[in-house]
Amino acid sequence: AVPLLVLCLQEPELSLKRIAASTMGEICKHSPELAQVVVDQSGVPFIAQLVTHHDSKLKRQVCQCLSQIAKHTVDLAEVVVETEIFTQTKLFSCLKDTDPVVRRNAATCIREVVKHAPELAKLVVNNMGHAAVIDYINKAKGASRLPGIMTLGYIAAFSPTLATILITAQGIRPLKDALINEPEDHIKAASAWSLGQIGRHSPDHAQALAVADVFRRLVEVFENENSSTDLKSKSQRALKSVLQKCTHYKSMEPLLLTAPPKILKYIVGQFAKILSTNPKARKSFVQSKGLQKIQELKLSGNNDLLQYIDVINKKFPQEIVDYYSPNYAEKLLQKIETNDDDDDVKE
Repeated sequence: AVPLLVLCLQEPELSLKRIAASTMGEICKHSPELAQVVVDQSGVPFIAQLVTHHDSKLKRQVCQCLSQIAKHTVDLAEVVVETEIFTQTKLFSCLKDTDPVVRRNAATCIREVVKHAPELAKLVVNNMGHAAVIDYINKAKGASRLPGIMTLGYIAAFSPTLATILITAQGIRPLKDALINEPEDHIKAASAWSLGQIGRHSPDHAQALAVADVFRRLVEVFENENSSTDLKSKSQRALKSVLQKCTHYKSMEPLLLTAPPKILKYIVGQFAKILSTNPKARKSFVQSKGLQKIQELKLSGNNDLLQYIDVINKKFPQEIVDYYSPNYAEKLLQKIETNDDDDDVKE
């Protein structure tokens, strides 16, 4: 049947092209073996050339079919790439199509290609596909944003260089917007995951998220009692991976005062590293009431925090640590009473 469907794609009748592309997509979606049948019958080039067709309903089916082929394996994704729909930016122009389904299916196709290998992600980035995807996420709303959001996460995951390119192209902003404003938890979760992939590589990447106020937003999502388990899990993992790289102490100081215990251990652990080598950070830590908060946490008896708190306290003079301890005032009063008793004895 596949050879006949390939012939149908070449017929002038528009409705025939549509149903042929749709049927081939339905065949390809089930397994790599079935997708390979379409490839072996030289169907992919005929499908790909219809990406620039004027009919939106046909382009919907074409983009969907290509994504169903590319999703299975890196080899099948490369077959789609070899049609040059990326190097000639044909597919990227679909992200600006007037039809919202075409835009979403094109974004899905890009996602299914970049997820397989760094070379494929680089190919998309080298042809400015990442900028087109970022623009698409900025303009899309709801579930249509999801494939674009995940595309950025897949690209960023492969290397620090690719993550930096996304940061430079203002890729953090639409991800943060989706995390805050999208009503569906699975879209928020995808945004949290993608943000984590961008920020986890190095202190510079983590700082980009810190400056954009992403940490606070991830904590808010994590603390929200209405958030799904998956959303909370992805938010926590994103915070863990990024905070462990973050050296931008100014952005972490407010979190120390407000973050829940499960997130605090990552923050306190990172401060233990930063304060050991940064005198300016130690001064700021005292001024922001971070040292005071640390002494309060010490009384909580949280074993995960105690080892980090001891490391932090050793970086400050003992009298300063005592001063910010919760029971400091009581100790002073005890000393005064002791001195009064001594004076009475002398008299």
